[in-house]
Amino acid sequence: MNVVAIRLPNPEGRIPPAIDGRIARVEIFDDMAAAEPNWRALERGNSLATPYQGYDFLSLWQRHVGADAGMRPFIVVAFNTAGTPLFLWPFGIRKLCGLRVVEFLGGKHANFNMALWRRDAAANITQIDLSAVLNLLAQRVDIVRLINQPLTWAGSTNPFALLARQTSANYGVSGALVPDFEALFRASTNAATRKKMRKKERALASYGTVRFERAQGAHDVRRVLDAFFKQKSVRMRARGVADVFATPGVRRFIEAGATEVASERGAPIELYALRVDDIIVAALGGIVGGGRFCAMFNSIAQGRYAIESPGEQLIVNLVRSCCERGLDTFDLGIGEAQYKTLFCGDAEPMFDSYLALSPAGHLLAPVLATGASAKRIIKQHPVLWALASTTRHMIARLLAAV
Repeated sequence: MNVVAIRLPNPEGRIPPAIDGRIARVEIFDDMAAAEPNWRALERGNSLATPYQGYDFLSLWQRHVGADAGMRPFIVVAFNTAGTPLFLWPFGIRKLCGLRVVEFLGGKHANFNMALWRRDAAANITQIDLSAVLNLLAQRVDIVRLINQPLTWAGSTNPFALLARQTSANYGVSGALVPDFEALFRASTNAATRKKMRKKERALASYGTVRFERAQGAHDVRRVLDAFFKQKSVRMRARGVADVFATPGVRRFIEAGATEVASERGAPIELYALRVDDIIVAALGGIVGGGRFCAMFNSIAQGRYAIESPGEQLIVNLVRSCCERGLDTFDLGIGEAQYKTLFCGDAEPMFDSYLALSPAGHLLAPVLATGASAKRIIKQHPVLWALASTTRHMIARLLAAV
């Protein structure tokens, strides 16, 4: 573990925050367990963070996925003069094209990336403060690549928005919840839509008894995951998309996340299924924090069940459950899809930052940023996106025929 003390500049005219909100020193941890006490302190306090940056979630991801992918912890923590953590940047470091690149831990399994901030620190931090900490990292880092960051979260602006940034290729989708699910359902649908959905519910029920349930215990979790991984693999092959769930360690990560209880918050990942008798026709996993349910992944069975939209039926049941739990927000991650529009009508702006900290980094960072911009342009242009999707499907069919 490296410990470095820094002093932040205070140019004339800048009004400093309260004394306990000033950064007195910064520590960089290369071990998750060593950073845990500070992490827990921020989680227990009045902090600004998404559920994906919880210690339990990211420590399991690093153990089962990150380490095998060549990622090493690079946790940045700032303290005030009293030794209280002001913020924690949950980073990892890996080699890319021979350069040292820092990224958020969690990889593609975290839909939203953000640091953990004590709220008063988040409200008072400046671009100068952030730059001073980044200059400290320059001793060990070539590029800081921070993608899929929400512009705002829980009513506050993301402090990293003060840094150089560009619009992400995708945006997040979410919707507000209310205690009365039926009122929410009526507000989210019209009579024709509700009639169509009821027809599909009856059609699915004609195959057997339909049950919505949360997986409880190791046996149930494994059973739901068996169905999920099979369904997801079929879907990804058909679309011609790389299956991030086929990466070694991903199943162990999700299974551990749904069964291992390391704190009073319980297991970090919640698994849900919609069953017809003993057949799982839809599955969904998510994570909860700050009154918000964040969906991580989902799948549906193909064939006759798919016609009746089992994934949509699962989401309806899940949103009802979230309303009953008193949660205030439900999201279905990032990216566009028709099924997401039912309860998630709010588009959440996302941004990326590619920050070069070394001469070599100044060569690669613009390449990474340009590639991300090109992806955004393709996704936002209907003709280009349709062409890309068609090409992907054609390649998938060709590969399946070989």
